[in-house]
Order: sequence, then C-alpha cells, then structure tokens
Amino acid sequence: MAHARISANLPPDIDPTKAPIAFGERALPKLNEELRSPELLTQQRALMALCDLVHDPENVYQAIGVGFLDNLKTLLLHHDSTVRQKTTEILYIMAMHNVGSGMISALTELLDDPVDICRKNTHQIFEMMAKLHEGAVGILHAGLIPLLVFKLKTELDEIQELILDTLSNCLRVEASEALATGAITILKEKLKHSSAAIRSKAAWVLLEIGTHPEGKSMVCEEVIPVLVSLLEDTDPEVQASATGALMFATVKPQGRFSALGAEAIPPLLKLVAEETSKARLSAIKTLTMLAELPEGRKTLLDHTDTFQQCLNDPCEAVKRAAKIAISVIKWKPF
Repeated sequence: MAHARISANLPPDIDPTKAPIAFGERALPKLNEELRSPELLTQQRALMALCDLVHDPENVYQAIGVGFLDNLKTLLLHHDSTVRQKTTEILYIMAMHNVGSGMISALTELLDDPVDICRKNTHQIFEMMAKLHEGAVGILHAGLIPLLVFKLKTELDEIQELILDTLSNCLRVEASEALATGAITILKEKLKHSSAAIRSKAAWVLLEIGTHPEGKSMVCEEVIPVLVSLLEDTDPEVQASATGALMFATVKPQGRFSALGAEAIPPLLKLVAEETSKARLSAIKTLTMLAELPEGRKTLLDHTDTFQQCLNDPCEAVKRAAKIAISVIKWKPF
C-alpha cells in the first residue's frame, strides 16, 4: 500500500531566498551573526545559506570554531517551524561528519514537534549519530531508549523506520533499558506490520536484542512463532532479518525447542535450498543448532542433500557452515 511521504518543501508563504554570503573567511561569522537577528526573515535566509555551506566538511569545522552550535541549539526551540526545519536539516548534515553529539538533549524536545518534517529530521540525526559507537552510547546515556520505543506506537511509518534503525545500533551496545520498557511486545507487533521495511527492521532490532543473554530469553518466550512465520514472507529482506533473529534465539535450548514446536525446519530448509537467498547462511546455522536436538536431527537426516548442494556455494562462509551442519546432523553417539 502506498503511503504519503513527509515533504521537505517549505510552506508557501516562506521566502526561500538565501542570505547574500560574505566573501571568504567573513562568510560564516556574518551568517552566525544573522542567526541571532531579531528579524525572522534574516534568520530564515541565513539558515538557507548555511544549509548549502555545511555540505563542505571544511565549512562544518569552521562553523564549529565560529560558535554556530550554540546558536543552532537555541534555534531548535524557535517558534517558527521553518527555522526549526532548516536547523534540524543543518544538524543532520553536520551529523554526517560526526559533529553534534552534544545536542542530544536539545534535540529530544523536537520528538513531539507538531510539524512532521521537523520530527523526521530529528530522527534522521539520531539515526546518523547511532551509526558510530560513541553516538549510540550518547543516545543510551541520554536515556532516550524508552522514549524511542514508545514512539514506535504513534509515529508515522516513515519515522518508525528511522527509529528502528537507531534502536538497532543502540541495542547492539546495551539492551536492558529497552527490555525493561517492554520493547519485545511492541516489536512483536511491528513484525506483523503492512510495511515490509518495518517488518524487516523490527526483526533486525530483535536480532540485536538476541545478541545479549537476557534478550535471548525474552525472544525465546515471546517472539519465535512470529519469526518462524516471517521465514515465508514475500520480502527477501524480511526473511533475512527474521532468520538472523531466529539464529540468535536458538543458541539457547529453550529457543531450539520453541523453534521446533513452531515447525521452523521446513521453511528454513527452503531458504537453504534457494541459492540466491540472503538468508541462506543464517538458515544453515539455525538448522545446525536445531540438529543438536534428537527430534531435529532425526528430521534433518532426510535432507542432508540440501546441505550438500551448499558445498558448491561461491561464499566460503556458506560452504563452511554447510560442512559443520552435515557433521552435526550425521553425528552418532559412541
């Protein structure tokens, strides 16, 4: 189903003319002064010009030296939505250069902004920050995780995708706060969302949660049957994310029993048999863990030819995983 995208176009009553840029080294200091102007139009035009200039990394670092960040921080709370929109746009571009992590608490104020594009830009900044370990740690230390999890219930689909990307990177570092907030229940609902992108990204967040011991237990208890159903999703990305999450969940015996009970073996074998499947490696590893249970081994003994075919896969990791799978399936006690 098609969804309307959030528009970055300015309101029709806004004059998009940029401020005339001073020559040479004077350009950024002059714009910085104009950001503090009492005239709204002067501020808007300065932000338009700055938005172009910060695409150059040299200008980003010069802007920091001039003291732009303090002014931009103040403008985040401006009464005019165009000012807030262009300020968040500038901060997003600066975040691409690993700048602005000190703005997290100020940006939090915009998570409830009435204007969609301001919220979207804010989430783009968080998503960009979280790609680096320091940024993810900063978001965790700011206590933002419960709020981001809660926003998954109410935000527009386009913004939910950004939130899920942010959570993936943050929860790779630490997941306990998300678990205490009830993230598993909310993510489980997102696995059934009409958007394939949201289903895939939700499964990926569950994969990151499953890398932590306490996360594995909760995924085993609540989510495995839904993950198994997604192995037959029509979208390859959803299949791959669901298989990855299932792989981590089945590290625990409880997860293996749950996956067997949910009849995970047939769809996993199907993914292994598909040479082009993005989920092939994760599917082989998951089946290897299921083969450690007598019931799983008994079922898989009839399908060793599926794994034999993988020994010709161009990917070394797939070949190695298939070899291990065959040895586990054929294992016999002395």
